[in-house]
Amino acid sequence: MTDPTPVEPTPEAAAPEPAPAAAAPEPAPAAPAPVAAAPDPAPAAPSTTWTPPASVSAAVGSRPTGITILAILAGIGGVLGLLAGFAVLFAGTVLFGGIGALLGIAALAYAALLVSFAFGAWTLKPWAWALGVAVAAFGIILSVVYILGGESIASQFVGIIIDGAILYYLNQPGIKAVFGRA
Repeated sequence: MTDPTPVEPTPEAAAPEPAPAAAAPEPAPAAPAPVAAAPDPAPAAPSTTWTPPASVSAAVGSRPTGITILAILAGIGGVLGLLAGFAVLFAGTVLFGGIGALLGIAALAYAALLVSFAFGAWTLKPWAWALGVAVAAFGIILSVVYILGGESIASQFVGIIIDGAILYYLNQPGIKAVFGRA
């Protein structure tokens, strides 16, 4: 069955839509007018002194590179000294009795001082400066004792030079100030 009503065409289907006319391009928006800067009252004269950037100025009070190096080397020396101290303590006690034990304890104490200095220097504790001076002075005295005990001067010369350089460095005014010893 079919519907007897005739189908009427819809207006959209009956007439094709005309193509849209080409739209005229819209004008570009106008740029804002530049704002005139106020004239500088007095031109700045070129500076003849250097001032550090703000990031460097903010770092005042931070750990100097030399102290960082000393702390790392003291930490390494302290850890190795602890290992050697335990070896001397146990093996020395077996081989030499009481004197071996005494040398082992002395090596452990010196290694503990190095580790303490490493921590104090890394964290810039005020007591670390005095400990660093004491450890370096003890190293010089120990080298002299070794020389008097028969060791060659050449074998102890490097230790004396290094400990002397550490003493000199720690007694610089800027380094003392970092540790609060100005």
